[in-house]
Amino acid sequence: MVSTHTTGRLGPAERDAAIAALEDTELDVLVIGGGIVGTGSALDAVTRGLSTGLVEARDWASGTSSRSSKLVHGGIRYLEQLDFRLVREALIERGLLLQRLAPHLVKPVRFIYPLSKRVFERLYIGAGMLLYDLFSYSGGRPPGVPHHRHWSRRKLLQAHPGIAKDAFVGGLSYYDAQVDDARYVATLARTASAYGAHVASRVRVEGFIKVGRRVVGVRAHDLESGHRFEIRAKQVVNATGVWTDETQAMVAERGQFKVRASKGIHLVVPRDRFQSASGLLLRTEKSVLFVIPWGRHWLIGTTDTDWDLDKAHPAATAADIDYLLEHVNRVLAVPLGREDVEGVYAGLRPLLAGESEQTSKLSREHLVAHSVPGLVVVAGGKWTTYRVMARDAIDAAADALDGRVPASTTEDIALLGAEGYPAAWNRRAMIAKEHGLHPVRIEHLLNRYGTEAQLVLDLIDADPSLAEPLPGADDYLRAEVVFAVTAEGALHVDDVLARRTRVSIEAWDRGASASPVVAEIMGGLLGWDESRTRSEDELYQQRVLAEIASQEQPDDLSADRVRLAAPEIPGVTAD
Repeated sequence: MVSTHTTGRLGPAERDAAIAALEDTELDVLVIGGGIVGTGSALDAVTRGLSTGLVEARDWASGTSSRSSKLVHGGIRYLEQLDFRLVREALIERGLLLQRLAPHLVKPVRFIYPLSKRVFERLYIGAGMLLYDLFSYSGGRPPGVPHHRHWSRRKLLQAHPGIAKDAFVGGLSYYDAQVDDARYVATLARTASAYGAHVASRVRVEGFIKVGRRVVGVRAHDLESGHRFEIRAKQVVNATGVWTDETQAMVAERGQFKVRASKGIHLVVPRDRFQSASGLLLRTEKSVLFVIPWGRHWLIGTTDTDWDLDKAHPAATAADIDYLLEHVNRVLAVPLGREDVEGVYAGLRPLLAGESEQTSKLSREHLVAHSVPGLVVVAGGKWTTYRVMARDAIDAAADALDGRVPASTTEDIALLGAEGYPAAWNRRAMIAKEHGLHPVRIEHLLNRYGTEAQLVLDLIDADPSLAEPLPGADDYLRAEVVFAVTAEGALHVDDVLARRTRVSIEAWDRGASASPVVAEIMGGLLGWDESRTRSEDELYQQRVLAEIASQEQPDDLSADRVRLAAPEIPGVTAD
C-alpha cells in the first residue's frame, strides 16, 4: 500500500508542502537530481522507511533521461565486448519493468538484425542472440518477450518491403522493450511522493553545508518563487548525471572519477515514410544504428560524439542529421531526405572516465562512491539499469546511517498506474463506451497513465471540452495538459510539450501551434495573468525556432551558439 497521506500528486499545493517539509525537517537522505537515477534513488530510500527528499534544478527528466533511444534493453553490442555481466543485469531489469514494475509504460518491441553474409555472420550473430535469450531468464522467471528467430531473405523482404532488395541476405528477429523515458521518470517521482518522499522540481542546489569535512545538507534556491533555504540531511546523494563534476566541485573536494558527456542525436520521421513490420538494428563503422517504431513515427539514432559545450541544451547539427540519413538510406528502397524529418532531439550520455586520459576507459557501467563523509555520488550506467544504480547508491548511504536500514524493496514496488493495468487494458472497449470516446483514445491513455487513465477521464467527464485534441498534435488531449499541471508537476509550457507529452519531437511544427493553447490552459490552473501566459508561449516559440536553426548549422560550436540564443525560462539563470 502506498502512503495514505498523499496520492502522489505533484500539483502546485503539493510542491509548496514539499518545500516547506524540506526546509523544516532533517532528512535521512536527500537526493539531488531528478533524472532516472535520482528519482529511482528517492523511491528506493523512502520505501526502506527513510525520510527522503528529492530536488531537481529544472524539470523531471529534463536532461539525459528524456533524450534516450527510448529503449529498455540489454545492449546487444556489449556482448561483442564480452561484458556479459552488464548485459545480464540489464536484461533482468528489462523483464522486471515489462512484467511487474511498469507494464503500462514499458512495452515489447521487435527488431530485425539484417545479415549481409550468408554463413559465418548468421552463426556469429545467432550465438549472440542465443546468449541474449538465456541471460534474460532470472530465478526461473520468463523474460517477458519471445526468443530470437532466424529469417530467410524472402521472409525479411515480405515483412520489410521498405528495405532495398539487394541490401541483405537474411536476418534474425529478436525482442527488446521500449518506454516513454520522460513519462517514466515523472511517474517514478510521483511514486516516490506517494510513499512519502518530499519532492520538488525547479529547486536548484547552490552549495553544500559542511561541518568540518562532513556534508550535512545543502543550500537550495526555489527558482519559481526566488526563496532561498537550507535542507539538512544525514546523507546526500549526488545523482546529477552529466553535471556530476560540477556538483562535486561545490564540495571543494577532488572527485574519485570524472563524467564525460557524449552526444547522441535521434531523428523522428513519419511511420509511413517506409514500410516495415518491426524495428531495425544496423551496424555502422563506429557502432550500431537503431530504427525504432514509435507510435505513428520512427526514431532513427544514434550518434556518439564528445560534447563539452552547454549541457542543458545539447544541439544537433546538420552534419549529425546527414550522418544518420546517410547510414539509414544505405538499406532503404526509397531514401529519406531532410524534408522527411519531423523532429530531432539531442541528449548527452554520462560516461565514466578515469582521472587521466592515459588511464581512462569510458564505460557504461556505474560507480558509487562516498567521496566525502555525508555525500554519496552515483554516476555512469544505463537507463535500463537505473533501479540497480539507485539501490547501490542508497546502500552506500544506509551504511553510514545509525541503526539497521532495511534492504531495497524496489524489485517489488510497482509504479503508479501499474496495478490492475492488464484488467483495464482488457476492458478498454467497455471504458471507451462508458465515456463516449474512441477505443484508440482509451488505448492511448492506458499506455500513458495505466489505471490512472481514469483520473484523466474524470476530468473529461467534468468538462467535455477537455476531450479536444491539441492543435497540430492530434494524439494528445487537452485533459492531459490539466493532469500534467495538477498531478505531474508541470510548471511551464516546455514541461508539457517536451516531456509530459512528446509533442516537441512528434509534431511537424515542434508544438508551435499547440503552445498558445497549452499556455492558456496552464495559466488558468497556475494563476498566470495575460502577460505571463503570453510570455510562456513566446518562450516556447523561441525555443522551437532556435532548435530548428541550430540543426542547420555545420558544427557543434555554431549549433550551440544558435541554440543558446533562445531565452531560458525565468528564474533558471537567476543569481
